[in-house]
Amino acid sequence: MNNIKQGGSNTSQKPENNVNFTSAFYFQTPVWTAEAPIFLNNSIQVTNQYLKKSEKLLKDKIKNDPKWRKKIGDFGLSNHSENFSQDLKIKDLVQFIGQQSYEFLNWQGFNLQNHSLHFTEFWVQEFSKRGGGHHSAHVHWNQHVSGFYFLKCSDKTSYPIFHEPRSGAEITKLPLKNQSQITMGTSQVHYKPQPGTMIIFPGYVPHEFTVDPGLEPFRFIHFNIKAVETQISKQRSIHEFSKK
Repeated sequence: MNNIKQGGSNTSQKPENNVNFTSAFYFQTPVWTAEAPIFLNNSIQVTNQYLKKSEKLLKDKIKNDPKWRKKIGDFGLSNHSENFSQDLKIKDLVQFIGQQSYEFLNWQGFNLQNHSLHFTEFWVQEFSKRGGGHHSAHVHWNQHVSGFYFLKCSDKTSYPIFHEPRSGAEITKLPLKNQSQITMGTSQVHYKPQPGTMIIFPGYVPHEFTVDPGLEPFRFIHFNIKAVETQISKQRSIHEFSKK
């Protein structure tokens, strides 16, 4: 080993007996993005009714808030609907997301032969027209796939930021040479969506939404999907049927 001298791939003249390394990349985090405007018009129409309902609930809630809160109304809040994945008027979008989520997991090498996918959450959100709407960094526990489908947005609205999901890598980060470039040391990335943009990512990835200025409408559907063992899924279905 005493004869081995240091030599890197950027060395112009290789020293005698130098060692060259090859690169391999493991433990990567995939994020899928696509433009799917085919579902846009129908999704906006369907979500209008759900937002109208949740807006009333939000206004009723604000009525019971302190006086200072009433003055600013829904500033900093988001209009958040109930789960509506079972609505037949949105079934084409739900089926498409389900199919793509299956492919997303299958493409990563997971064996789904004895699993079935289930929507655990599927709701629409619209940030306040007064501005200030946002979400701090978070994950949705015990989910395998998460994603967004953007209905109303522009370069003047909020946008999602994804954070480094590997805690060990995050706590040992070194300063970057150029923070404007996405490298293997990057700790967060953001996407600037347009209406019809769909993003699918692993459920363990922390994500947030920047503060919205309230200049233009910002609306999106957020969904979470869990892969459940088929036997468990069947037992649950039998149990639910027996109660009816």
